[in-house]
Amino acid sequence: MALNYSTEGLNSILRSLREVGVFNPMILKQQETASDYFQLDDLLTAEEHAIRRKVRECMEKEIAPIMTEYWEKAKFPFHVIPKLGALHIAGGTIKDYGCPGLSLIGSAIAIAEVARVDASCSTFILVHSSLAMLTIALCGSEAQKQKYLPSLAQLHTIACWALTEPDYGSDASALKTTAIKVEGGWILEGQKRWIGNSTFADVLVVFARNATTNQINGFIIKKDAPGLTVTKIENKIGLRIVQNGDIVMRKVFVPDEDRIAGVNSFQDTNKVLAVSRLMVAWQPIGISMGIYDMCHRYLSERKQFGSPLAAFQISQQKLVQMLGNIQAMILVGWRLCKLYESGKMTPGHASLGKSWITLRARETAALGRELLGGNGILADFLVAKAFCDLEPIYTYEGTYDINTLITGREVTGFASFKPVAKRSRL
Repeated sequence: MALNYSTEGLNSILRSLREVGVFNPMILKQQETASDYFQLDDLLTAEEHAIRRKVRECMEKEIAPIMTEYWEKAKFPFHVIPKLGALHIAGGTIKDYGCPGLSLIGSAIAIAEVARVDASCSTFILVHSSLAMLTIALCGSEAQKQKYLPSLAQLHTIACWALTEPDYGSDASALKTTAIKVEGGWILEGQKRWIGNSTFADVLVVFARNATTNQINGFIIKKDAPGLTVTKIENKIGLRIVQNGDIVMRKVFVPDEDRIAGVNSFQDTNKVLAVSRLMVAWQPIGISMGIYDMCHRYLSERKQFGSPLAAFQISQQKLVQMLGNIQAMILVGWRLCKLYESGKMTPGHASLGKSWITLRARETAALGRELLGGNGILADFLVAKAFCDLEPIYTYEGTYDINTLITGREVTGFASFKPVAKRSRL
């Protein structure tokens, strides 16, 4: 990661990581293409280049110096929300309503650049933007778009997206939260779990089963709704800055105007998940870029046996393996974006991309941890933190196994999600 530290030894490295970790144009210029060996930058438009540089500058100046402290404390740095809002990337590809209307590649690059410095911040934006905002944009009424999107796009208000339940994760379509129609609105009853941003979200996009039709419907709940309680999930080993919560709804009333009319089945929810799964695939790309940039620099500055670590064959072999992973991950992510833009991306495409990229990212993080030796277990050097942060990303938006089964169903024609009934003995 292109942070400003010198070659005076480990103490100076740590000191600069903690204190001097500000954007330095010369350092950025030198490191800008370190992990972009196959020159993805050549494929970007001028606008996409500008997005990448703007996000990288902000993340290195505002987030890099504080991320370890907040990660250790498992607290969210609320004071940086206005700075993230000023980047104007929330809402991604959504047009109008104060949203940026970025290209899909531009939005993906922005997420990768955030994740390159801190995975938790990228998850915060993804939940808010690629799940909650996108649901309103794709499935909400015109009145809902005008009411909610402008404030959400500026991060003046924050959103979360509540699908997963305590007993239903991979099998999310079997959710048990209920929505009962009453005069003037709906009564929601049930629980949600692992919901990012939920402890402080102003707006909660919640999915529940319509008690009449038995189909999945979507609703917008305000944070101060009577009967709504949210409790933070403690003791996570990864994405510690992200505030995941348990949500309990006891007779929560939602007015008719906050029923998301375009969500009438789980298939409607899948429209959002297809895009968000694509965007999530760019998180491990960015994380791996940060790991590589940190290791590349560390190996050049750290000396053992009278030579830089970069001069040793085994260091070079591991570094090149990491670099190869990143190039392949970028190309898969790029192709996913192009398939989506052309209307050709299938659920299997998105699932294969997300599952394979996260698998390669885990390998890249493990190699990076090895390259840093004992310092590889210190959060100060980014790699250990990224190593842990990849674990929940490997699991959310469909676990590695579930995503492979989605692709497997598509390429074979057989659905294997439910186990074959056990034969009784004769």
